[in-house]
Amino acid sequence: VLMAGDHGVVAEGVCPQPSEVTAQMVRNFCRGGGGVNVLAQVARAHVTLVDMGVAADLTGLPLLHRKIAWGTRNMLHAPAMTRQQAVTAVETGIALAEALVADGAQVIAPGEMGIGNSTPATAILAVLAHADDPAPFTGQGAGLPAERLAHKAEVIRQAIALHRPDPEDALDVLAKVGGFEIGGIAGLVLGAAARRCPVLLDGFISTAGALLATTICPTAGEYLILAHGSAEPGHVAMARMLGKRPLLDLGLRLGEGTGAALAMPLLDSASALMNQMTTFTDAQVTEQGLG
Repeated sequence: VLMAGDHGVVAEGVCPQPSEVTAQMVRNFCRGGGGVNVLAQVARAHVTLVDMGVAADLTGLPLLHRKIAWGTRNMLHAPAMTRQQAVTAVETGIALAEALVADGAQVIAPGEMGIGNSTPATAILAVLAHADDPAPFTGQGAGLPAERLAHKAEVIRQAIALHRPDPEDALDVLAKVGGFEIGGIAGLVLGAAARRCPVLLDGFISTAGALLATTICPTAGEYLILAHGSAEPGHVAMARMLGKRPLLDLGLRLGEGTGAALAMPLLDSASALMNQMTTFTDAQVTEQGLG
């Protein structure tokens, strides 16, 4: 499930690409030309595209139109969204997960597309980790030059200081420093967990959504599988907070759900072994002394 949204904080120079790239990439996904499209085919997975808040008119494209607003506000100057918008984002994800499971989905893998969304993801992590300084969690995202990292971290620090999101209230964190697609991912996790459906997490952005979900409902974490370890420095802290170890560690930073698609065959293999491999007893193999 690839959720897309734009971010007003891009105006602060926290990302080398302009926001227009989000819509361009969504159109590419609709044509089947994205990395996640290719890898999903290999994994025999279906890709569902969702417009949660892209700052462009996507009318007519073959995706789910759930636009809450044309991008979030610039969190350096105002809360990213209203609380009601945060609720809507999460509820949209919950409803979608419920519909997918009802339609036969056995595993849901959240993906995302949103230029600049590593900034709100880092802010969410810093708040939920009760970190005074977001710098250790701040990475290059989609290729930000190393000399701009300090500026990105300072933007995050100032936004948190201005809005003072409550780490015990995930909706408050989402509303003040989050993103529509991140809220949608949080809802996907909650909706899937409520239907006892595993969630295969992609990298940094998707895991930020999962952190919000487990803040709302800690037992949702029991349904999470961490597909891979992101190249973003904050992802190690996220994995530790969730109590998870990634299945793969390939230095990925593409997003889109590509890491989750790569890990899907591992789930197929695990399922096949559990259901098809003969036990020692069935195979009449003597266990004494083995191992």
